Amino acid sequence: MDVPKSMLPYPPLHANSPFVVLSDWDGTITTLDSNDYLTDNLGFGLQKRRAMNLEVLSGRMTFRDAFREMLESINTPFPECVEILKKNMTIDPGFKAFYAWCKENNVPFVIISSGMEPLIRAVLTNLIGETDAKEIDIISNTVKIEENGKWNIQYRHPESGYGHDKSQAIIPYRALPQKPTLFFFGDGVSDMSAAIHADLLFVKNDKPEGQNDLAAYWGHRLAHNSPVSSSIKEKIKHILFKDFTQALPIVSAVVRGEETIPDILKASPV
Repeated sequence: MDVPKSMLPYPPLHANSPFVVLSDWDGTITTLDSNDYLTDNLGFGLQKRRAMNLEVLSGRMTFRDAFREMLESINTPFPECVEILKKNMTIDPGFKAFYAWCKENNVPFVIISSGMEPLIRAVLTNLIGETDAKEIDIISNTVKIEENGKWNIQYRHPESGYGHDKSQAIIPYRALPQKPTLFFFGDGVSDMSAAIHADLLFVKNDKPEGQNDLAAYWGHRLAHNSPVSSSIKEKIKHILFKDFTQALPIVSAVVRGEETIPDILKASPV
């Protein structure tokens, strides 16, 4: 498979770290998906968005094209969108403690998102403070704002069906002489390409059945012609979690050498 060309730079790898945590942002660290919130309230609305998500899950539409269409339905100026999200986004109840543990134990934490870095950075700073927010690398797309105020997403990988192929932030770790253990946290369809490369995958499952798309994807084997093949879907073992409070003792046990990932996955019902 050809490596998609990135139109945006990457931060340096955490090459000397034995463990690295990589996480989706929207709906994983935040309790709501910020782009969904904007689309539902300022764009074409919840019903059409959910229908479009199902089209992506079934493989009939790419995430890149669906996401662009969602964002193009929003006519509110970008600075106003930022302020709306700062007022309405809340953080996973266990995230601050989880991130504090990562800092204390020198475990790098990286956000990998299909959203836009200026939105993420503004909301993250608002939720956890400027000092901590500055220390977290964000690998995402960005935004282009025209002179007339019109804005649109600038994809990291415009040739990829994901827009941002998150696997490209993880695969380079596999080429390091000393390969770190990779923990990945996700909740949506944009996380599928990265999820298959994690040593331990955590799938967010905190909403009514079917509304966490990544959990639904593997829980029900929805699509056989989707971007990840059915054979891979069958063999991905993962941990369902409602918030980072549940994930912390598992990650901590692995880092401290108290449990192994094979034993943890063996005990997992999914």
